[in-house]
Amino acid sequence: MVAGSGVIRMANRLAVVTGASTGIGFELATLAAKDGCDLIVVADEPLIAAAADDFRQFGTKVEAVEADLATIEGGNSLLSAAQGREIDILVANAGVGTGGAFLDQDVAAWRHSIDTNITGTVYLLQRVLQRMVMRGQGQVLVTGSIAGYIPGSFNAVYNATKAFVDNFTEALRNELKDTGVTVTCLMPGVTDTHFFARADMLDTRVGQQSDKADPAEVASPHVVKAIAPLAQGRSVVMASDFRRTVSPDTGPYFHHIGIYAYQRASLERFV
Repeated sequence: MVAGSGVIRMANRLAVVTGASTGIGFELATLAAKDGCDLIVVADEPLIAAAADDFRQFGTKVEAVEADLATIEGGNSLLSAAQGREIDILVANAGVGTGGAFLDQDVAAWRHSIDTNITGTVYLLQRVLQRMVMRGQGQVLVTGSIAGYIPGSFNAVYNATKAFVDNFTEALRNELKDTGVTVTCLMPGVTDTHFFARADMLDTRVGQQSDKADPAEVASPHVVKAIAPLAQGRSVVMASDFRRTVSPDTGPYFHHIGIYAYQRASLERFV
């Protein structure tokens, strides 16, 4: 057992973590490395090489891939890095925000968010899950968001993409419930990462919120559920302001009105 993880070391298993250079993805990859998984870590920035060095301190094999998962070519370069080895665990965490008024955004900016958060995620899930289902085993964790249940003014495209991810992941979980493959959706709330700076949202109330969740806190309870045999495909919600673990029976639909009112106020920009 690994201290703090609660799962058996997973030597000789291969985990792929996207968006692993910082934030929640970095913390999820750290946990997988601590649990003995070999890693392929991916991000669209050179910082992924330094992150890979951090993961190697746990004595596991780590391959760093710098790739733009908004493109099919980027997804293929990630898959090629496995060199024919079966992927046992996929953590699909990569995502891009698009803060600001929608009418002021460049087409390239909002399209990159859609292509990363939706197209790239769907492509990677299909390719990896096809192999997992053939083998009758595998674990997938997808980073969604409580933002997917909220019309997000001044972050409209991002929230809409997360609505897709939350919905799509829940549907896949149901489709694959008898295959031996588990699919879990991690739905963070407001988390202290580089997301807000990258999405040009530092001038929003949510961007300046002082009590954001620690990414390690968001990651640690739920990566275990996703990769442990006891996961059984449960949906998981981790919201920094609305913490609740949701069972397969109840589904992820919770506190819509309260969250909407909170987030609507949070997204208002300081003038």
